[in-house]
Amino acid sequence: MQQDTALQEERIPLASRVWISLADASVAILQALVAAGALTYYFVNIRGLSTYYTGIVWLLFAIWNAVNDPLFGYISDRTKSKLGRRIPYIRYGTPIFVLSFALFWLDIPGAGSQTGLFLQMLLVLFVFDTLYTAIATSLYIMPYEMAVSNKARSSIFVWKIIFMVFTIVVPLAIERTIKPEVGDLAGISYFRWFMVLFAVGMGIIIFASTFFYREKHYTQSEEQLGFFNAFKQCFTNRSFVIFEVISFTIIFAQTSLMQGLWYYFDEIDVPATPLYIALAAGIICGVFLWINRRDSWGVKWSTRLFSLLFAIGCFVIVLLGANSLAAILGFLLFGVGFAGGMYLIPLMNGDVVDMDEHRTGLRREGMYAGVNSFITKPSISLAQWAFLTIITAYGYDATLAKGAQSPGAEAGILVGWALIPGILLLLSFVALHWYPLDGTEWLNIKARLAEVHKEKERKYLESQGYKFVE
Repeated sequence: MQQDTALQEERIPLASRVWISLADASVAILQALVAAGALTYYFVNIRGLSTYYTGIVWLLFAIWNAVNDPLFGYISDRTKSKLGRRIPYIRYGTPIFVLSFALFWLDIPGAGSQTGLFLQMLLVLFVFDTLYTAIATSLYIMPYEMAVSNKARSSIFVWKIIFMVFTIVVPLAIERTIKPEVGDLAGISYFRWFMVLFAVGMGIIIFASTFFYREKHYTQSEEQLGFFNAFKQCFTNRSFVIFEVISFTIIFAQTSLMQGLWYYFDEIDVPATPLYIALAAGIICGVFLWINRRDSWGVKWSTRLFSLLFAIGCFVIVLLGANSLAAILGFLLFGVGFAGGMYLIPLMNGDVVDMDEHRTGLRREGMYAGVNSFITKPSISLAQWAFLTIITAYGYDATLAKGAQSPGAEAGILVGWALIPGILLLLSFVALHWYPLDGTEWLNIKARLAEVHKEKERKYLESQGYKFVE
């Protein structure tokens, strides 16, 4: 009973919860605009880069991610500073992050040819993602630096969900309002400078957030494993291996579905407003459902259910996406799936890291986040490449005006948009049957970890000359 009380009494200050969530959403919005549709649409349809070269950019980018993400996770776990292991990367990486985002949209002299456009997109993407990895990974794992119980972490994730809604709404709003048409020079110019100024605003939020939360510094005193041993240890954690199936799938699905919207409403004759309302309703209902049922159903079974519902939504769109009523159902289920991905996946990831600490005695959020990205972030590139490859095979012509594609190309948009995410989500539903972190025994392990963290914090403060106060 005493262990349960320790879990229930863990608290995170309101200001910390809000600012972490604001910063996380700001980074995610910029990433969504890059990875989930706007960047590809801009370079292909507006700048004229071929779908072939654009696909190559995303595949090369996937190779860079294979090196970039686990390496940063390893470095951040071993970072020692007065600000902590994560905050320095957020605070001082933000200006470069914003600058690289701005360079995507600017018309750089000499970059008008296919080769120039290819190099602009590729090189800026490499810089942008390096800083994105440093900042987003640090923000993503910050709740695990601050709390061990799902209740305390959930108090952060609820705020994250509130602000993460904007990571869906903002790209959609940009797509519906200022997306430039082919040949519209004034619209293209306005779009470019809007994106630059918007990034500056997001950067100010991210930078300012670092003054409103702090890390538990005792983690800096822990001796960490070497890189290759740390990498290998992640894959000896069975829960992590199974978690990666759903983690990869959610990133792939979110990327593909958000990207497809930029093409779906251009070419499929369905009213947008009812579909956006259905998507919003699904997100809202999903948030309430998963929050209220998290404890009674458990994280594992809630995740299985949202995977199944999300998959059904994808198959509805593939088969009946040109029908308005069927599309409303598909978008409603998309919303339920997006809500589950935003709320339940971070909780599951935290449990996986907790199991690693239970096994090894070390807190290694950074390495786990890096290896998770090593596996999942290529899904961003693969989703982009797969969509472009499929619609090209079905006859999509990027030089045509809005609404002028052939019936075959319209069918290709539906298939490229939702078929692969639907299959992956169904496979995830099956794979999660073997996910082990569930039930009474697991809750008891988490309760013991809460006591271990409290003892580590006490010893660290006393070693620094402070008095520990509960």
